[in-house]
Amino acid sequence: METRINNINKNHWLEWYSPQQIEALKNCVECPRKCGIDRFTEYGYCKSPSLPKLSSANIHHGEEPPISGTRGSGTIFFAGCNMSCVYCQNYPISQLCHGSEISLQDLVEKMLMLQNKGAHNINIVTPSHATIAIEVALKKAKEIGLKIPIVYNSSGYDSITQLQKLRGLIEIYMPDIRYQDKQTAKKFSDAEDYPEINRKALKEMYNQVGNLQINSEGIATKGLLIRHLVLPNNKANTKNAIEFIEKEISPKTYLSLMAQYFPAYKANRTTSINRKITREEWNQARNMFEDSGLNGWVQDG
Repeated sequence: METRINNINKNHWLEWYSPQQIEALKNCVECPRKCGIDRFTEYGYCKSPSLPKLSSANIHHGEEPPISGTRGSGTIFFAGCNMSCVYCQNYPISQLCHGSEISLQDLVEKMLMLQNKGAHNINIVTPSHATIAIEVALKKAKEIGLKIPIVYNSSGYDSITQLQKLRGLIEIYMPDIRYQDKQTAKKFSDAEDYPEINRKALKEMYNQVGNLQINSEGIATKGLLIRHLVLPNNKANTKNAIEFIEKEISPKTYLSLMAQYFPAYKANRTTSINRKITREEWNQARNMFEDSGLNGWVQDG
């Protein structure tokens, strides 16, 4: 593990984190990888410090319709990631960890700033390795005036224990469902246990918030919205993903089926996913979705 130096005054940790949270960060098991490293002195798999490392906090209009709405989604991008997807389209943020470490006070202020700008929600992107900071910041922000829904926008590779600690703080879960077999998950994201972890995480998220609720203005207020990116050569096993959602989550689940895949980052050197999906591959996936009866959208890219 890489040794590191925290730039935030150490008193800040004592002011914001509980003794239990400090201990948890000293032997980190915040995500399913359970590195066990001391995040006050080292970088673990996610390359994340003990306080959040942010890439940006802006109004975003490119999310699903009930998330972006008319005024946009208040997206907060966390740097680092607990996965290593060879095709990551945000790799400068997730894999190269471009961003700046900030205090929890700054994180709270950014949330309130986005609310004041008119965002429909606060959209926390790549949060799985920063759940302790998120829990603390959300409690404080809600105490002092944050009222819009919180969107937990993750890869779906999340710790059940940490998700349970977020119960009541997250209104909308928006995770991915990526792979259905260990070999594919290992090859493309270095996460062999992703299928098992992901399915448990989706069930926990649904247990907390239920089916997606959309108000009369077309804006999501609460619930689960799952994303599925169609990969070349059926590497995402779309059929099995849809069947799992329909049978083991809810037949009323909202799914966003996405055709935006392109061979970013290292994918152009990775056999079987070094091209965009074909029209035939997309039509097959789209037909599976439409035949399923699930709610949601298709995003042709």
